[in-house]
Amino acid sequence: MNSFVSASTIEAPPQSAPEEVVRLVNVQRHFGKTAALDGISLTVRKGEIVGIIGRSGAGKSTLIRCLNGLERPDSGEIEIEGRSITGLDEKELQPLRRRVGMIFQHFNLLSAKTVEDNVALPLKIAGVGKAERLKRAHELLELVGLADKAKAYPSSLSGGQKQRVGIARALSARPALLLSDEATSALDPETTRSILALLKDINRKLGLTILLITHEMEVVRNIADRVAVIDAGRIVEEGQVWSVFADPKAPITKSLLAGSRPQLPEHIAARLSPDTGTEAILSIDLAGPEAQGALFADLSAALPHSSRLVHGGIDHIQNQPVARFFVAVPTRDPALKDKVVQFLKARSARVEVLGYDTDHV
Repeated sequence: MNSFVSASTIEAPPQSAPEEVVRLVNVQRHFGKTAALDGISLTVRKGEIVGIIGRSGAGKSTLIRCLNGLERPDSGEIEIEGRSITGLDEKELQPLRRRVGMIFQHFNLLSAKTVEDNVALPLKIAGVGKAERLKRAHELLELVGLADKAKAYPSSLSGGQKQRVGIARALSARPALLLSDEATSALDPETTRSILALLKDINRKLGLTILLITHEMEVVRNIADRVAVIDAGRIVEEGQVWSVFADPKAPITKSLLAGSRPQLPEHIAARLSPDTGTEAILSIDLAGPEAQGALFADLSAALPHSSRLVHGGIDHIQNQPVARFFVAVPTRDPALKDKVVQFLKARSARVEVLGYDTDHV
């Protein structure tokens, strides 16, 4: 008798599912003398979208292979829905893998099978009858907006459509966890936005937990609740997306965010001196209500003619205002810079003196 859950409706996982869908404790994985994972600890709760971001070679791919059982850690603990997977043999891993869906960068569709057969393939492997698995496939194709492509072959689809098929296939066995391995990096920006919107919609409708592996901060910014930054096999920074964007701590995080946050224009940065100049250049980071307040009006009222705005802007991430500005403070009054810095810090701003402009008149 087939023990697979009926596919009559698309629904969220049962409410009795553990609050923690993923739990990693001090996970280590070495290849020779190289530590691909060097003490990774991370918890992903039910219904969360968590982004794991890092450069190539940081350990992202090894981490995702450990989560789906394709790699075994040398030490540490990995739990999926409260069950440890580190000691399971291949046979014991099979039912657990049905609880973990996977979408890939290059889609991994079978070219000789129709769209509906690609989506239904995991159910066929699980022993589900043809009528039931095709019914489930059609439900999922409706969900991802490809109901009219059921009989088509992958070669006739665009990249975005192929990824939608990949998402539908990953959902076929009703997983508790969806792993996304650079799923949008082969797509153009417009298609990427549509795929991310689809994943967010699926997360909301199904209560599905999603773990995104990516090197693109914009992917994390647009969809994730939390982000963990991985570098040389270690998580070096973790937090809510808006908080990390507003105040990145680790050098790698600042580097990854360079294209997503306002930066001091290069022609100004190139002429900065570390100790002398006509103006001190300050970077100012704000988040929350202070980012939308009358900061510069208040500064001008308190310290007339004390500064000028050089560059910057306000963004909204997870419905939180996040601002970064660059201001120039004249150095003719030696105490003025310190007064401006103190004024800003009193209003919860994070202030850094970047250097002194040697060329401004």
